[in-house]
Amino acid sequence: MAKVVASIRTELYKTVIKSATNSLIADEPISAGGMDLGFSPEELLASALAACTCGTLRMYANRKGWAELTEINVQVEFSRDIQSNVSQMNRTIELVGELNEEQKARLLIIANKCPIHNTLTHTITIDTTLS
Repeated sequence: MAKVVASIRTELYKTVIKSATNSLIADEPISAGGMDLGFSPEELLASALAACTCGTLRMYANRKGWAELTEINVQVEFSRDIQSNVSQMNRTIELVGELNEEQKARLLIIANKCPIHNTLTHTITIDTTLS
């Protein structure tokens, strides 16, 4: 189970996020009243999909012995229409290396099975308590 703790003090929107071994800062862009000191919450969400896609594709290619796949680049654009309550993610995957069309097609299928993709495309429940 993944566990993080986020804390905010009096600086507008600057949030420190910690796991057991790592930390990062989230913030809002200046245009939204923040200081742009770190990723926005939307960027963090898009980052989760991009990172999971990269890791999943690398793991699969390594298991298949596809050394010709030398680099994987994933771009994720996230947007929300607040009025209609609809969110959209557009993911573009660049596979660098001498791959044939069959390998590329298989990697696309695998990308759509990465754990974060599955999480985002299925029901999510959030239970909230106060301590």
